[in-house]
Amino acid sequence: MHNLALAVASKAGYKVTGSDDEIFEPALSHLRDAGLLPDEIGWHPERITPDIDAIILGMHAREDNPELVRARELGIKIYSFPEYLYEQTKDKIRIVVGGSHGKTTTTSMILYVLNRLGIEADYMVGAQIEGFERMVRLSDTAKYAVFEGDEYLTSPLDLRSKFLWYHPHVAILTGIAWDHINVFPTFPQYVDTFRQFVHTIEPKGAFIYFQGDENLRMLADELKSQEPGVKTIPYDAYEGDVAMQVFGRHNMQNMQAAMLACHCIGVAPDDFYREISTFTGASNRLEKICETETSVAYKDFAHSPSKLKATVNAVRERYPDKKLIACMELHTFSSLMADFLPQYKDCMAEADIAYVYFNPKVIEHKRLTPITAEEVKQAFGTDNIEVFTESLALQLRLQSLDYKNTALLMMSSGTFDGINVNEFAAQLLNS
Repeated sequence: MHNLALAVASKAGYKVTGSDDEIFEPALSHLRDAGLLPDEIGWHPERITPDIDAIILGMHAREDNPELVRARELGIKIYSFPEYLYEQTKDKIRIVVGGSHGKTTTTSMILYVLNRLGIEADYMVGAQIEGFERMVRLSDTAKYAVFEGDEYLTSPLDLRSKFLWYHPHVAILTGIAWDHINVFPTFPQYVDTFRQFVHTIEPKGAFIYFQGDENLRMLADELKSQEPGVKTIPYDAYEGDVAMQVFGRHNMQNMQAAMLACHCIGVAPDDFYREISTFTGASNRLEKICETETSVAYKDFAHSPSKLKATVNAVRERYPDKKLIACMELHTFSSLMADFLPQYKDCMAEADIAYVYFNPKVIEHKRLTPITAEEVKQAFGTDNIEVFTESLALQLRLQSLDYKNTALLMMSSGTFDGINVNEFAAQLLNS
């Protein structure tokens, strides 16, 4: 949301204000630097006045939010985040990347290559990319728009998946692996939101899908019979001889999907592969954060089972002769739900040492049923797992290990309760 505020504020003639009950870094500094930081934290319905042209509603505002209530009373136009992105790009050619894993990296790859080739594009992506000032761009000049398509809910007023708003001309789905169990309590319900997504592809558009996923093959077959004007394009991992900065089979799959999307708008494959060879990755996605003569450390946003397994396996394949220490935090709603934990079976089997951390207070805060360390260990199902419920205990255990000839992998959508992962990993490898 703060990146969207910065993008809109950069357009001529727009005046942007905002509100929130909490603002964290880096949003705090970015908004302050742009002169968009609210004077006061909290909700002030008296500031919602009839002269406001539109309000953009974030996902985490509640339906009874006093500013939202006031805006609805006044009849002010209220957009959700994805609805506003569509409104600003409805006359552009839209590329949308969805899937349970890999969508941030795939979107980043597309944008990186387009930027290197001088092809202007508006965009929304969930990570910082080299060569890009922010994570959202909206312009009056770009012919194309590239969006990371999230299947999570749109807003408290619209309980559909965000990506159903975008109506892509080129759609990518990287895979379907059950996630967001709090929103999609059964796997068929989860698959169905992707089914709805592929049916939003514009006529004569393209559906690019990973052919190794049986559910995506099913959706492609359905699309062929029901929407014959939409071209279906399967892909697998890239297996050429281009020297790459990123690694792992999942990234070779992401790269092939990105190439096909770029090809759909006229980029020659040779041009794509030439430019992607210098792509070092999106921030927090298998990002190298420290390296010594014998050891290396990465951090990754991985938290769902499919992402976790792909990341651990990628590092194992990259460093087969190093000791692999993998550490992950259960932090999201789904990952902390007892019914979902069995999905993590064998996800960290390739690690020599595997640590799983969760904070019981977070479970309490999310109003979920408590889980135990033993339940977590049993769910992961391998002997290399040790579970921690205190951040300090985890840090002490990590500090007790020998990091000679080691690959360290830190995975979380959180911070392990306040750890500066970059600094901590550097201390471990250099101790």
